[in-house]
Parts: sequence; structure tokens; C-alpha cells
Amino acid sequence: MTAAAQKLFLTQPAVSQQVRQLEDYIGVELLVRGVRKIKPTAQGELLYDYSQRILNLADQAELAIQTMGAQVSGPLRVGTLNSIGLHLIGPVFSMFLKSNNEVRLQLRYGKGRKLLELLESGEVDLAVLPDAANEYGGDPKDCDKFKLAETEMWLVASGKDQSAPDRISLKDIASRPIIQIAREYPGFESHLSKEMKRSGVSSKPVFESSNTGTLKRVIETGVGWGFLPSHSIKKQVQTGRLKRILVDEVNYKMDLVCYRPKTRASDPTTDVFLKALCN
Repeated sequence: MTAAAQKLFLTQPAVSQQVRQLEDYIGVELLVRGVRKIKPTAQGELLYDYSQRILNLADQAELAIQTMGAQVSGPLRVGTLNSIGLHLIGPVFSMFLKSNNEVRLQLRYGKGRKLLELLESGEVDLAVLPDAANEYGGDPKDCDKFKLAETEMWLVASGKDQSAPDRISLKDIASRPIIQIAREYPGFESHLSKEMKRSGVSSKPVFESSNTGTLKRVIETGVGWGFLPSHSIKKQVQTGRLKRILVDEVNYKMDLVCYRPKTRASDPTTDVFLKALCN
């Protein structure tokens, strides 16, 4: 309650009172109030879920209207990794195309370092990548940097594999064939290599690809397991097609960011695109 009050610039009693008034209006308890901890009831979780949908729809409506604006036009060239383009950028491009026939979109896949070079040379207008300072050794020159989301690397196996454990130590990683995402996240690859060496593990992948869709399908067949970025597999994990396995020594998180040249700082098209991505 205190944290919520600080974020809303209200007092803690004012927030508590608003929650009580909402509970009275709906006629159910939304929170279970303990001595040290407050957690939502089943009804509270359901209301939160619907509230998120309502807010997302409101944001989408605003963005769709802005996308139709006369100033949102011309070419927009975006460079990114396969996993990011498929799951984060594709839906935003679809919204642009439905709302505005004056904009021309181009999505370019490539390796992170190469895309940063293309951004600096003006061959792409935006680059959406893992934080380049951590993954590729440095941010591009003369660019603004916008954090979009946080993602993790998850070890996943086929959801149909009843023998797949819930948790392992890294020394057990070689007990099954390894499916590997190739050269997309070098910072993670370096981190994993160091941890495997520290654990005395040596193993080569049986299959590699930079295409996350292909990797997911291979893992779903039960051939082996592998690390994939969480933003690209959350749906498959939630529906049970893939199973997440916790690895004691590996807890790797990274920011997904958008880089925009400072020369495009006042461009309406990239402004609307960035806002859509952040939502």
C-alpha cells in the first residue's frame, strides 16, 4: 500500500480507502490483508487481469488514432533479431498497416553487431536489440536508448516429456541433447560458457539455429532441451507445449532496448512506433 501510494502521489490511508470503496462497490474482497503481506483474492486477480486488458485497449486505440495521423508517413526501416521481430515488432507493424496506408515498413533481420553498424551508417532507422552494452560490447554512437522490456534466458524442454525435471544443476545440462540458439545473444553465450566451465561441464549442441521458431519446434518434438529468450516462448510455456526448467547456476536477465539516431529525435513516425513498442 505504501509503495502504491508513493507511485500515485497519495497517502497510504487514501489508497487503502480507495481499495475499500472499490470492494464495497463490487461487493467482494479484492485483497487478503495479512500482518506483513497483502495478496489478491481470486476475484482481485480476475479484476486485475480485466483492468490490464482495458488499459491495453485504451492504449491501442490511442496509438491507432495517432498512426492514422498525416505526419506518420514515409519509410520506417527497423533492424532486429529474429526472436524480437517475430514476437514484439510484428504486431506493431500490423497495427501501422491497418491504420495508415502512407507508411512504408521494412523489417531487417541480422546479427546484433551488424545491425548496429547499419544503424550508425543510416541504413536502418531504428534497431531493437538486447542491451548492446552488455551483449555486443558497446552502444551505437550518437543514438538515444529506450528500454522496452526485460527478458530472461529460460531452459525449456518439450511439454510432453513427463521425465523432464522441474529443476537441475548446470552439471546435469549435458544429460540430454542440447539445442542452441546460435550467435544471437553473445553476452549470454559467454556467461553460460563460463558457468559450464566452472561446473566442469563440456558439451556440444546437436542442433543450432538463429531462428527461434525452428528451435521451438525442434524442442517440442522431444529431441533435447535448450535456452531460449523468455519473450519468445512465454505463450508455449503457458499452454504447456514447452516446459521451463530452472537451472540453479543460471539466472540471466537482459533489457530489450530500441536505439534511435539523435537525428531522428523529432520524427513523428518513430515517436509513435516507440510508444507502441513500450506498451
